[in-house]
Amino acid sequence: MTVIKSFRGYRPPKDLAKSMASRPYDVLSSEEARLEAGDNNYSFYHVIKSEIDFPEEFDHYSPAIYNKAKDTLQNWIDTGILKQDVTPCLYIYAQTFWGKTQYGIVACASVNDYLNNVIRKHELTRIEKEIDRKTHIRVTRFNSEPVFFAFRDHKEIDTIIRSAVKQLPEYDFVAVDGIRHQFWVIADPATINRIETIFRDEIPYTYIADGHHRTASAAHVGEERRKSNPRHNGTEEYNYFMAVHFQASQLTIIDYNRLVKDLNGNSTEEFIKKLDTSFDVTLKGKDEYKPARLHEFSLYINGNWYVVRAKPGTYNDNDPIDSLDVTVLSKYILDPILDIKDLRQSNRIDFVGGIRGLGELRKRIDSGEMAAAFALFPVSMEQLMNIADSGNIMPPKTTWFEPKLRSGLVLHCLE
Repeated sequence: MTVIKSFRGYRPPKDLAKSMASRPYDVLSSEEARLEAGDNNYSFYHVIKSEIDFPEEFDHYSPAIYNKAKDTLQNWIDTGILKQDVTPCLYIYAQTFWGKTQYGIVACASVNDYLNNVIRKHELTRIEKEIDRKTHIRVTRFNSEPVFFAFRDHKEIDTIIRSAVKQLPEYDFVAVDGIRHQFWVIADPATINRIETIFRDEIPYTYIADGHHRTASAAHVGEERRKSNPRHNGTEEYNYFMAVHFQASQLTIIDYNRLVKDLNGNSTEEFIKKLDTSFDVTLKGKDEYKPARLHEFSLYINGNWYVVRAKPGTYNDNDPIDSLDVTVLSKYILDPILDIKDLRQSNRIDFVGGIRGLGELRKRIDSGEMAAAFALFPVSMEQLMNIADSGNIMPPKTTWFEPKLRSGLVLHCLE
């Protein structure tokens, strides 16, 4: 069963929460972070992307970068900009967008649960990205950003959350992207104990929705600390890391689309003819077309949109991997027709989150930068959890969660 734990979070005052809150470190470039931070001295980018405080040509992985993040945090603590809660708390973090609200429990997750696969994964991680975040955690001594977890819906947890959010939130603001963020503090020991007990006794697994690299990095730093502490007893804060736990039914996965640079020597007509073997292809014309169901793609090529429906036999809905449309696309188009075999290494393919819309696909094809674009129907949370439960790994760039968690609303110290 799952361990979650209350903690004494470090938080900004109400009047600085909106100024401090930032997007996660890995969804924007250093240049974009520098622009977004502007002259805002309280932007959390000064911590999670502290290279913005150095000249653009400065090495982003220099020790000075990580030390700058540490110094900024310490300055904010010393001057009272970040204050630690007096007692261990849990927190509720809500995001409202597209007419719906999702509510997450901010708590510490267990390093042991990650190592023992109670926290379930669906993606591989890249060593260089892990090293960066491990160094950041190691130097600053903080989990500066929460990771994004899901769990299967639980009626009593839902009831507790809905009761808690009847109170006035500690933070309540609308970010520049129009997403509303609200934040409540749960300090009542009885409520905290009940939530922790339900997770321990009734929630068998949690699932990494977004943040595999941050999760792995936090867990590995916890391991390092255990090995280096001769008095380790298992209760230390470094045995835990910060996560926001959402009920799965509330989460939104949007499409993660593909663009290819060339047709592997095929003309447009030859390429579409080759699709006929495994797909039913219908010309839609100039108007954008978004896939309406599983195993349906939209193709934009040479100024036209096509509906591309996978024929029976190209997918297996009883298999967690073969039921994925990204698998169908790779197995019947990218590999055999376009000779794109390694999605992680090939420079002939690019990926665009559906949050940018179909217009982004059209723009990059019409400009001549890319040759064809495939829009996919989004993966479901049930598919994600089934894959994680089966011990399988999703192909690269399969899921895109929106909205992203804002960083800087609460931090967890490893000491």
